[in-house]
Parts: sequence; C-alpha cells; structure tokens
Amino acid sequence: MSTPSESGAPTDSDDDGVAFARQMWAEDVASRSLGMEATVIEQDHAVVRMRIRDDMVNGHAMCHGGYIFTLADSCFALACNSRGRLAVAAGADIAFTAPARLGDVLVADGRSRGSYGRSGLTDVTVKRESDGQIVAEFRGRSRSPKRS
Repeated sequence: MSTPSESGAPTDSDDDGVAFARQMWAEDVASRSLGMEATVIEQDHAVVRMRIRDDMVNGHAMCHGGYIFTLADSCFALACNSRGRLAVAAGADIAFTAPARLGDVLVADGRSRGSYGRSGLTDVTVKRESDGQIVAEFRGRSRSPKRS
C-alpha cells in the first residue's frame, strides 16, 4: 500500500492508483448508462453525481432505492480501487433517510476508511445537491483477490 510523501504530496504509486480507478470508470458502461458523472477521483475518495430521470421513479413518485444504491455502489468502487489494487464488493448496507424525486441531482461522496489485509471499509453519503439533504448512508465492504 502506498503512502503520501513526507510533504503530503502524492507519490508516483498514488497517481498510479488513481489512474487505475479512472480506467475502471472509463470502462464502466453500467454507471455511464445511468448518467453518472465522476467529479472527483483521488486516493481513498470519490464523488459521483446522478440526475434522477423519469425511468428511475417508482409508483410513489420517488427515486427507486435500487438506483440510489447503484449510485453509492459506483462511488464505493472508485474509492476502494483508488490505490491501484483490484477490489470488489464483499457486501454493503444502506440506510435511506429521505426521498429523492424526479429531476433531483444526487451527489455520492465516498471515502475509504481503512484496509485490513485484503479487506476494506468505505463509507458513502448520498445527498440531494439542491439542499444538502442526506438521502442515504452506505457502507461497503471490499475484498481484494490474492496476488498470484
């Protein structure tokens, strides 16, 4: 695992990790097809935006929770892969705290909290951009495969 230099500036391996996450994002057709935009990709941190479209709204005129989960999961993937080592979801939990509606822009802000061997924890907060209301809190557990 790479660490910042004594000055706090990223080392070359930090840049490589971010490049790894950016490449993963470039190949993420699922997130792109939902209109997601990664606005921040840096070591252990990512921010992803998504506008709620009419095909994301359920019978209660609210965004279907699966789309909110997918936004948080996509942000989680960027944050936990930002050190350049393949990491996949081992599990995740989400708490929905407020509804999102048609036209709302949701912003997911994910931060890796730590890694323990091949396992890691990443928290993602999803907010409505217009008023900062928290819509969901997500905790993802990642796992990296054994190196061969």
